[in-house]
Order: sequence, then C-alpha cells, then structure tokens
Amino acid sequence: MTTTPTPLPASPPAHPWRATAAACTTVVLWASAFVSIRSAGESYSPGALALGRLLAGTLGAILLVRREGLPGRGAWRGIVTSGVLWFGLYMVALNWGEQEVDAGTAAMLVNIGPILMALMGARMLGEGLPRRLLLGMGISFSGAVVVGLAMSGHGSSSVLGVALCLLAAVAYALGVVSQKPALAYGSSLQINTFGCLIGAVACLPFTGVLVSEAADAPMSATLNMIYLGVFPTALAFTTWGYALARTTAGRMGATTYAVPALVVLMAWLLLDEVPTLLGVLGGLLCLVGVAVSRSRQQTGPTRGNPAGPVEGSRHDTEDRSAGRP
Repeated sequence: MTTTPTPLPASPPAHPWRATAAACTTVVLWASAFVSIRSAGESYSPGALALGRLLAGTLGAILLVRREGLPGRGAWRGIVTSGVLWFGLYMVALNWGEQEVDAGTAAMLVNIGPILMALMGARMLGEGLPRRLLLGMGISFSGAVVVGLAMSGHGSSSVLGVALCLLAAVAYALGVVSQKPALAYGSSLQINTFGCLIGAVACLPFTGVLVSEAADAPMSATLNMIYLGVFPTALAFTTWGYALARTTAGRMGATTYAVPALVVLMAWLLLDEVPTLLGVLGGLLCLVGVAVSRSRQQTGPTRGNPAGPVEGSRHDTEDRSAGRP
C-alpha cells in the first residue's frame, strides 16, 4: 500500500519584514556575483567555474543543514528538477553565453527569465497575474533593456551566445517554478542544499578541467569562485527559497529586476566604472518596476468583508500550506 507524501503543516505566518529582508539579501548577493564572475571567468572556463562554485556552495550549505536532515519525499522531484536546470544548466549556459556576447546583451536576454517565470507560475502553479505585477515587470524589463544598452560594448554577439543566454533564461524560470512546490515538503535550507548537490553532480564531467585550471589560476580568481559558492549560491539561494515560500513565483521573479540597478552601483563602487546617464536611468526604471510589482492593491469594500481582499493574499496563504503539481 502506497502513501501520498504529506506537505509540512502550515507554520504561523512569519513577520513580513523577514521575507522582505530575505529577498533583499538574495538580490544584493546575486548582484555581487556579476563582479566576482568577471574576475573568476578570466581564469576558469564556464563548466569548471560552475562546478567549483557548486562544490563550494554544497560544502558550505551541508555544514548548516546537518541538524535538519533530509526533506520529505514529496520534495525530491522539485529538488532534482531545479538542481539540474537551475543550479546546473543555468550556470553553465550563462557562463558560456557571457563569453559569446557582450554583458549588455546577456543581461537583456537573461532578464526574460522573470517574465517566463510569471507566465509559468500562472500556468503550472495556478498563480494569478495581477495587473500591477504585469505592469511592474514591463517597467522593470524596459529598465533592464536600458541598462543593457548602457553596458553594451562594440563586440559582436554570436548566434550561439544568444541561444545560450535564452537557454539560461528558460532554465532559470523552469527551475524556480519546479522548486516552488518542493518548499511545501522541506525547509529552504534543505531544498537548496540538495538542489546545489544535484547541480554539482550534473557538472562532474567538468572535474578534469576544473583541476587543470585551478593549478594555473591566480589566487584571486579561485577566491572569487569560492565566494560565488558560499554567498551568492549557498546563502542567497536559501534566503531566496525562504522568501519564495511566502509569496508567488511571479512576484519573486519581479523582485530580481533590482539586480541590474545594483550591478550598476557596485560596478561604480568596486570597479571604478562610472555609470552613464543611460545606465542610471535604466536602474531607476528597474527599481520603480519592482516597487509597482511588489505593491498590493486594496479592492473596494464588499458586503460581509468591509476591508476587502488584498491582492495576492490568497496565494500567500496557499503557498505556505501546500504545494501544487
């Protein structure tokens, strides 16, 4: 006789600021990853960099997850899918794609991901598509395009590079949507630790290349690779999962549009790259779009419900209590 895996019981609603803080932590760390990738990518090839990052992330996360043990059986489908697609395929495709196209083109193409995420969330998870979410994502995507134009150099963009960046965007969206139901059967730390491990296993064919390149790489590049694994991967993916479990995939995807704005700021502060007026304008558009997409619209009062429903609140409650196929 088989039994159906039971989702974890709904926990008391967390303080809203905790989920917001978790989302902000993720966005800041993912933005910092672009600076580290630039350094590490000069010495490590795409597959080797992805494997080294995932190994460092897995080791760091396992040290934290020891007391929690394994997640529920119902989580493993999402863990394996997100591990292969998001932790594995996405990282390799993005690293490779950024070597074939300039940074601005890559940023524009990969930022299709959050739009796909919202559409897939509506189709596959039954999430809504509120008008404010769609409007905010439209504004943010326009800002990402402007930032991309400001970052674009005069290098050529190959068809292969464009295809790889689009593949990365699709893998990113599918990985997030598949991870969402798994969070009903385990903690964010559990889901992301084992997802990172699955991604590392998928990248094991690059082991020989990683060992060879690590022997010749400068210490700064290797330290940047380790940083990518511990902070933008182990920590940021865990805070991402914590926030994702408390909102919709579409709304979380829209939040990542703050990353281009932060990249412009970090490049200025850390790399002495003075942003252009176009880059600043694009960054501001990204932030405005995020603010619009994260806002919640009060509907008019109805009989028996004076306060009226809050847009997205039904999904927030369902997201904490059960996963969806």
